[in-house]
Amino acid sequence: MKAIKCEMCGSNDVVKQDGLFVCQNCGTKYSVEEAKKLMIEGTVDVKGTVKVDTSDELQNLYKLARAASIEKNTENAARYYNQILVKDPDSWEANYYAVYYKSMSCRLGEIRKAAKNLANCLPRVMKLVKAYVTEEAEQKRIVEEICVKNCEISTMLYGAATEHYNGIAESIKYEYEEEYIHNVIEIQQIMYFYGVVLEKEFKDAYMSVAVESWKFGVRIHVKLFKYLNSEARQEQLKDLESVVEKIQEYEPTYEMPEIDYGKSSSGCYVATAVYGSYNCPEVWTLRRFRDNTLDETWYGRAFIKTYYAISPTLVSWFGNTEWFKKMWRKPLDRMVDSLRKKGVESTPYQDKY
Repeated sequence: MKAIKCEMCGSNDVVKQDGLFVCQNCGTKYSVEEAKKLMIEGTVDVKGTVKVDTSDELQNLYKLARAASIEKNTENAARYYNQILVKDPDSWEANYYAVYYKSMSCRLGEIRKAAKNLANCLPRVMKLVKAYVTEEAEQKRIVEEICVKNCEISTMLYGAATEHYNGIAESIKYEYEEEYIHNVIEIQQIMYFYGVVLEKEFKDAYMSVAVESWKFGVRIHVKLFKYLNSEARQEQLKDLESVVEKIQEYEPTYEMPEIDYGKSSSGCYVATAVYGSYNCPEVWTLRRFRDNTLDETWYGRAFIKTYYAISPTLVSWFGNTEWFKKMWRKPLDRMVDSLRKKGVESTPYQDKY
């Protein structure tokens, strides 16, 4: 004898109710004879299944899902939308919000994955909207609704990732910098990718929404640069500029927000390029020497001013090359070693200015 397994959805949660066996997952009903056949043979011709119209049940699930959404109950909303998907796999609403609410309730360590999953669901969702929502006004409403929801979840995920990163002790913060950077990149991709999907599926119909999505992504993107080394900055700058160019195709007066370079905009350019991060033990040592020794004398300040006038250009030209890093690595290592022997610490450091 085998346990009863629903032939419609594969669930083993089949319960006898009012003389019929009812699948608790999808609502399919089986007569006693059919249930016996399922137990004995493990199969049944579902064409003859005693099944009632489940449209009322589906509508009830939509009501429950939307009520959970209004109540900000992300767990229940995700559960109900997943149940809707079993009965109505071509529902744009269920396809989007099942992923959306799962992403909303993700753990800190899952932010990158949650953002990626949401971005990845967008092509199917938009294809379903295009195929099944024929009324233009309703289609526009849905496109705008999803854009707003993307903005909301991007803001939430970015805020959670940033708050967590800023709360890490300075002594170990640099160990989590790469994870934070990858989180932010995936979050901004939600907004960038949505614009691309709209452009592909609807051509010029909703480009105003696509542009707003791209602009929102840019506002997140420009905040990332202060955490990047010179090589990563060059790569991200190319990506950022390509998005800005797309926006300007439709909105010529658009100007990119100022990039936030943070402290590293006035930092140790060459050392950051060589060691790969503005926040690492070697650069902490050099920054202390700059602020506490060089900056105390007129000739030290003159050196700093000259260094800042020349080094940004050198790094922008050659900072990504191996020969440049190799050329500077040994002199900097010797300098750092000498400073440490003189008592200059290599612990986390906040710039004076």
